[in-house]
Amino acid sequence: MALAGSTDGPAPLTAEAFRRATGVSRETLDRLQAYADLLVRWQARVNLVGRSSVADLWRRHMLDSAQLATMVPPGTRCLVDLGSGAGFPGLVLAILGVDGVHLIESDRKKCAFLREAARQTAAPVQILAERIEDVPPFPADVITARALAPLRRLIPLARPFVRPDTVLLFPKGQDVDRELTEATKQGILTVARTPSMTSPDGTVLRIGGDQIV
Repeated sequence: MALAGSTDGPAPLTAEAFRRATGVSRETLDRLQAYADLLVRWQARVNLVGRSSVADLWRRHMLDSAQLATMVPPGTRCLVDLGSGAGFPGLVLAILGVDGVHLIESDRKKCAFLREAARQTAAPVQILAERIEDVPPFPADVITARALAPLRRLIPLARPFVRPDTVLLFPKGQDVDRELTEATKQGILTVARTPSMTSPDGTVLRIGGDQIV
């Protein structure tokens, strides 16, 4: 599906256009719609996402998160989402069928939202209401983080959960080249880059855990 729009920017993505872009079932779309509706209601009193992004929620948050599903290795049994915020990408990936999703978020109001969103969507997630640094380490198959921190700060946060075969998936924006330059100082030399489905400036970074442990 072409996401490009006019020079004024693309029109907001609809739920149906999201379904065509991802191929999700109607049942899954209904669960994601319930999640989206809940987010819009809570956003009126809790700052869950950037205010301007709500108007294009299905592109800016739902599709931007869902695109990671094809990058999650088969057989994944534990995915750790660092700084989950309103649940992007972790809760979306759980709704799409990724097993063993752990959402780490220290903000209590956002955790309350995550619990209600997980309940309404029947998403089997574990919500860890703590600072990332305070979570007792456990091995993850996949680690995700979106709009949390620059790569040079993400690597130390992720390291306690990394083993050699862990896959790290980090959506990044227009500053990705600068972040990668900084990351080379930490020994991160090989990174796979996949163009984002949602922005011409966006990239999804894939890093192997063997470069971090």
